[in-house]
Amino acid sequence: MSRTGRKPIPIPKGVEVKVEGSLVRVKGPKGVLEVSLNQGISAQVADGDFTLDRSDDEQQSRAYHGLARALMANAITGVSDGWSKALEIIGIGYRAEKQGNEVVFNLGYSHPINFAIPQGIDIEVDGKANRITVLGIDRQKVGQVAAEIRGLRPPEPYKGKGVRYADEQVRTKAGKQGATA
Repeated sequence: MSRTGRKPIPIPKGVEVKVEGSLVRVKGPKGVLEVSLNQGISAQVADGDFTLDRSDDEQQSRAYHGLARALMANAITGVSDGWSKALEIIGIGYRAEKQGNEVVFNLGYSHPINFAIPQGIDIEVDGKANRITVLGIDRQKVGQVAAEIRGLRPPEPYKGKGVRYADEQVRTKAGKQGATA
């Protein structure tokens, strides 16, 4: 058995899990998510826990078993607590501003960048406009949107200017050595 796949997932209060064949619907205070299970993976809800089983012991089935368990744990956490990813904007004149259903970034280019907020995602911009928080119930979507925002101006290696994750460490290069000699 997969060590990850066989662990039961506790279902918190206020979260409802329904198994409909190969589709699992998770409903909670923050929203509803659907996760489809691969062939050979079955799910059960019993005694406030969610468990997954597999039909055979093939390598691919074992891999899908662990994957399905991780996806279900992410869905249950998402509908109960939600997911968030924090980004920082570093650089003089670099800032972001939320305007309606889009975020306008000034990142040192000759033009502002309008980033449309996808459905199911909320973006909060700090008052100083240098910290952005991406919020949502779908962990994959939150991470993808954060990566797209970071991709607008990735941190450069000399001064570290750009958009980075809040917990990201950017290794800076020394630059030209001839100027200091």
